[in-house]
Amino acid sequence: MTAPSPGLTHIAADGQADMVDVGAKAETQRVAIAEGSVVMKRETLDMIVAGNAKKGDVIGVARIAGIMAAKKTHELIPLCHPLLLDKVGLEIEPDAALPGLRVTATARVTGKTGVEMEALTAASVACLTIYDMAKAVDREMELTGIRLVEKTGGKSGDYRRTNG
Repeated sequence: MTAPSPGLTHIAADGQADMVDVGAKAETQRVAIAEGSVVMKRETLDMIVAGNAKKGDVIGVARIAGIMAAKKTHELIPLCHPLLLDKVGLEIEPDAALPGLRVTATARVTGKTGVEMEALTAASVACLTIYDMAKAVDREMELTGIRLVEKTGGKSGDYRRTNG
């Protein structure tokens, strides 16, 4: 067996999956922003914006789902630490150019490890919820562009996406 890459923090020296020990790390404020989009038919977007979806307020429910998902990230991603989140916020905006909805999730914590996974989980689940609530009228919707936009805080420093 080959030795794991020094950059892979969740792989132990013996190659086994390993939860990172953050016990000695300093608590700092950490913020992560992730995004994603749901591309849909123009008629579907119009229905959602007008509030006429049969399942109810698509944007409001997707916002709550994203917040709830961020809080449960450690239950979904095996090696994530449970975090006492300071704040999770979701912006869900119509975009006629897609056409569809753009989701931006922001997660903030004062802690020993980052919140990138919480922001990514929030954006992903918000997009999945939009799909679920509108799939009866548009099964061709596409979830796209789930990605980290930026993160601040922690030992590895700040990151801001430079492409797209």
